[in-house]
Amino acid sequence: KDTDALAARQQARGALEDVHDAAGALLTAGKEDVVWLDPGENRAAVLKMAPLSVAGLLREALFSKTPVVMTSATLTVGGGFDALVASLGLADQDVTTMDVGSPFDHAAQGILYVAADLPAPGRDGVAMEALDELAELIEAAGGRTLALFSSWRGVERAADFLRVRLDTKATPLLVQRKGDAVGALVQKFAADPASVLLGTVSLWQGVDVPGNACICVVIDRIPFPRPDDPLMAARQRAVDDAGGSGFRSIAVPKAGLLLAQGAGRLIRGMEDKGVVAVLDSRLATAGYGRALRASLPPFWYTTDRAKVVGALERLRDEAPSSD
Repeated sequence: KDTDALAARQQARGALEDVHDAAGALLTAGKEDVVWLDPGENRAAVLKMAPLSVAGLLREALFSKTPVVMTSATLTVGGGFDALVASLGLADQDVTTMDVGSPFDHAAQGILYVAADLPAPGRDGVAMEALDELAELIEAAGGRTLALFSSWRGVERAADFLRVRLDTKATPLLVQRKGDAVGALVQKFAADPASVLLGTVSLWQGVDVPGNACICVVIDRIPFPRPDDPLMAARQRAVDDAGGSGFRSIAVPKAGLLLAQGAGRLIRGMEDKGVVAVLDSRLATAGYGRALRASLPPFWYTTDRAKVVGALERLRDEAPSSD
């Protein structure tokens, strides 16, 4: 009993020390820190704090001590490393960058289609015109579609629409829910080429479905940071206050990396072919659209819906039967 009591006291003391340290950090937060209340959804609200920039911390703890090699399939934005180098505070350091390319022939294996005729996305979720186009692409592909959304509301709206529009017996609809095991969903999707998988953030990266089970990746909109994201909003304001453009320096590079990760779900093998369809006309019409497109694999680019539908129908007809 004495041992149990001692352990309980030590545990309580540790918890109080954690509270003391956290409170001290919050009370001494300066202009280089961002503090906000995360209301949570299925848990209690959490008071959070993060540095406005991690550049100084990384330089002191990592880059000044030893040579560092960083590798990733998605380090470039707009075809270059400038955004990454700036975000890490390495613009004035000795940095060597290298893009070794890809083993895939993206221009021959894939199409980047931007739905330039659709209205620009608003704050009310996925527009009906975009949902109609999504359904048309799914029908042309015979299922075999991974649809990525920037919000849970978008997933739910698309699921409700497609349950009415599609024959879900012929084209099973797999819908990600909060808390779902992503691996199990992806396995179901890969096992049934006629199926469609709808999901959000956790499906934008790490999903590997080679072959004809996924010949179409649809992205509902450019994944800019949410306007109610306190940390990203504070970082954009800091750049604006310094005379720069927070949107171009923070929001566009962030969106470019996420867009590249989402588009990377399509070509997973040397024999894979298909379409990445972005249902956001701004990727074709806005001034920043060219930089974002340059962040993507070098697919053959078009805004011609008829050509894309025809290409998907041919790929569907060429695919082995799932029977």
